[in-house]
Amino acid sequence: MEKQPLNRIKVMLAERMLTNKQLAEMFGKDPATISKWVTNTSQPTLENLIEIARCLKCDMNDLVRLDDVVTIKTDK
Repeated sequence: MEKQPLNRIKVMLAERMLTNKQLAEMFGKDPATISKWVTNTSQPTLENLIEIARCLKCDMNDLVRLDDVVTIKTDK
């Protein structure tokens, strides 16, 4: 089974015709960190996702992949 990316930062950057380096400059992060997030080598924290959404002027939900998320039911 092919591993699906967890975030869509790469897609959102492409839609806005921005580079990893430009996001790094807007966000104040090292370009290597942005690269790891874009390639899904590592994942940004919730706080970082919020800041990325602000920088890219998008909804945070646009940055994450939710179609394969497993829902766990709990008893009430």
